[in-house]
Formats: sequence, C-alpha cells, structure tokens
Amino acid sequence: MYDKLFEAWRKEKENMEIQPLPRNFYANLAEYIMKLREESRMLDEKTLRGRLLQNERENVRRLTEELIRTRYDKILRRISGSEIVPVTSLTEEETSLHEKVSPSAESYLSLLKSILQGQLPKAEEKPKPKIILVRILQEIPAIIGADMKTYGPFKPEDVAALPPENARILIKQGAAEEIETK
Repeated sequence: MYDKLFEAWRKEKENMEIQPLPRNFYANLAEYIMKLREESRMLDEKTLRGRLLQNERENVRRLTEELIRTRYDKILRRISGSEIVPVTSLTEEETSLHEKVSPSAESYLSLLKSILQGQLPKAEEKPKPKIILVRILQEIPAIIGADMKTYGPFKPEDVAALPPENARILIKQGAAEEIETK
C-alpha cells in the first residue's frame, strides 16, 4: 500500500488536474495505517525494526496529508472557477465532499458577482426551478448533480434535465445551452 500511496502522491504533485484514484483508496489507506499502528504497538521503538516502522508511519502520515490537501485544493479551485469536477477521478469520500462544497461555493460566487455589479442580493429569493432542460454541446464526463445524483456522461446534442446549479455551470462554460420551456 505504501507504493500505491507514494505513486498517488507523486502523480498528484506532478499534474495540475485531479488524478484518478480507486473509489476505495482511502478505505484501503486507513486499513493500512491501522495495521501499521497495531504493529508498532507490539514493537520496541529502540529496535531497528521499531525505528523503521516509526519512520514508515511518519512518511505515510506526511504523504497522506499532502495528498488529501492537494486534491482538496484542486477540487476547490475547479469549483471556484465554475469548472466541472470529473467525478470519475474522485474517491467516494471526495464525491461526498464535492456535493457539500459545490452549492456553498456557487452561492459565494453569486454574492461576489452581485456586489461587483453594484447590487445587493435580496434576502428572500424566489423559488428556483427544480430542473433546467439543456442541450449538450460537447462531450462531458459523468457528473454528480447538486441533488447528489449522477448525470451523464453526455455527448453533443444530448438533452438533459439537470439541477439548476449544474446546468448554469455547463451553460457558463459553453458546454450546454438552456432549452426554453413554457
């Protein structure tokens, strides 16, 4: 598992995009760390084996912290840039994080945009539509919607009913256009 962790850390540091990880990567990593912890309890830290195990535990802790922070920063950067986060690259835990962070980041960006336009958003908002119908203009990988459902993958000319938050992001990126309904 150490080699897999190191390789994931190295790829994440070398690339600007979020690198794919197996969906159960963190579960396997947590199990590995627990085994290291249990094994180190049984060893004397003054022995060579004990010191090596302690060094391995410290390296695993450091690599894990850097890997998770780097991936979290990449997810936040994509969300704040109104970009699609490729769900296929995320672990189960990161998918859950994305679902929680995305709506609040979008609200913040909306507030910022309103203020920069010299407008103060009203405290009460009109009810938002539950879905927006869009025509897809380019290939899009599967995404997790604001309603925590998976949508896609999409090909050009597909028609999709998406949560407003996701539809607006795709429209803003030029990846989709809204279909007017009455």
